[in-house]
Amino acid sequence: MSANQYRPARLAAGGTISWPWRRKLSNRKRTIAAAAAAGISLFLLIFSPISVSRKAAPNANADANSVVDSEWIPFTPLSKAKENSAFCLDGSVPGYHVRRGFGSGSDNWLLHVEVSPSLGGGWCSTLSSCYARERTKLGSSTYMEYQVQFLGILSHDPLQNPDFFNWNKVKIRYCDGSSFSSHPDSEYKNGTKIFFRGQLIWDTLMEELLSIGMSKAHEALLTGCSAGGLATLIHCDSFRDLLPKDANVKCLADAGFFINEYVLYFLGFSDTLFFSIHLHDHIPPDFPHILRQDIAGNRTIESFYHDVVHLQSVAKSLNHDCVARSEPSKIANILVPDSSDPNGSWLRCKLNIFNCDPKQLEVLHGYRKSLLKTINEIRQTLKVGVFINSCFAHCQTWAAETWHSPTSPRINNRTVAETVGYWYFNRGAAELVDCPFPCNPTCYHRDLTIR
Repeated sequence: MSANQYRPARLAAGGTISWPWRRKLSNRKRTIAAAAAAGISLFLLIFSPISVSRKAAPNANADANSVVDSEWIPFTPLSKAKENSAFCLDGSVPGYHVRRGFGSGSDNWLLHVEVSPSLGGGWCSTLSSCYARERTKLGSSTYMEYQVQFLGILSHDPLQNPDFFNWNKVKIRYCDGSSFSSHPDSEYKNGTKIFFRGQLIWDTLMEELLSIGMSKAHEALLTGCSAGGLATLIHCDSFRDLLPKDANVKCLADAGFFINEYVLYFLGFSDTLFFSIHLHDHIPPDFPHILRQDIAGNRTIESFYHDVVHLQSVAKSLNHDCVARSEPSKIANILVPDSSDPNGSWLRCKLNIFNCDPKQLEVLHGYRKSLLKTINEIRQTLKVGVFINSCFAHCQTWAAETWHSPTSPRINNRTVAETVGYWYFNRGAAELVDCPFPCNPTCYHRDLTIR
């Protein structure tokens, strides 16, 4: 089979979207397709990233039973972090967790950029917010867990993860505040001592993974949740280029699609669609302009991303053709940011969907209808895969109960894992759209008032 027959696609969780790799597309259009790759949940998403250990990873030839029995995976620091000046915000050494594949999956790789399962990882747009991260695992490996559990899409249990259980799995830890896209150009402004090295971390990580076997990958899937989902979209093209030409390479963004001004992040809306600022060419002329604003008519998310891009010199990691045509992108608290809800009238609704009053639900359902309309228009011109459920949850690939279990959320009796399998292995159509909240009895709805 020729190299061009293997075409990377993208699937997005929370609203799941896949794109076949098309060599005939221009670089800018490829980026548009990459952005569109991301949606798996609409009303609520369906799809959380130490001290250092030199403990060796499990033998690639280990049998399935021994692998399943040991799901806690130690932290591995990047071996060339200091040499390449690739540091977390506080200057500590970043890293990852790796579990070797076995059997038929020994040459297949799954990378997952995972952050907080409930609220994601977000970004920092000011020096003060970046400094605050230095005292957490989102800005320093000093505060990261030494071991993490591999569940959901990372599980080596064939019952929990039937399509990817025996692949090499890597959980990438997030500590740069920029979805691995920052550059050090402005990090010493105003006498700061903070490190903006996201892109250097990514490059150093890819170099290390290639050296331990990924350079021979037959199959590869780059995935991520929330800020990790956005990292997946930003780096998908370059990830494809690193791997063998005949490898089957795809990208999946779970809860990683952040729409300019019209996503309610805490309601799991952030990745409900496949829009980013790179998709302005596909926004229909009659698409409601008001949806690019929050409930107070402000452009909060646009302003936020402008600050992220300029503070951390992110533009260098973005597609220049697309950026030239658009404004900065999308993030948390988009539809109802605190600054636009000073009286807190939406607070209870944002934290628990069952607290929303009829008028608030009407606003949310209106949002859903507009997004579905736009998705359908895009699906008429581009071949995509979609999984959009109505579950009040952020990130659904990381946990067994939402990824693939007897009680997992389903659409047409198909779990997230099954849909991803259909999409990745081209088994059939992977376009599933849920009915409006609260119709789906299989949903998990997270109560964010409980911490």
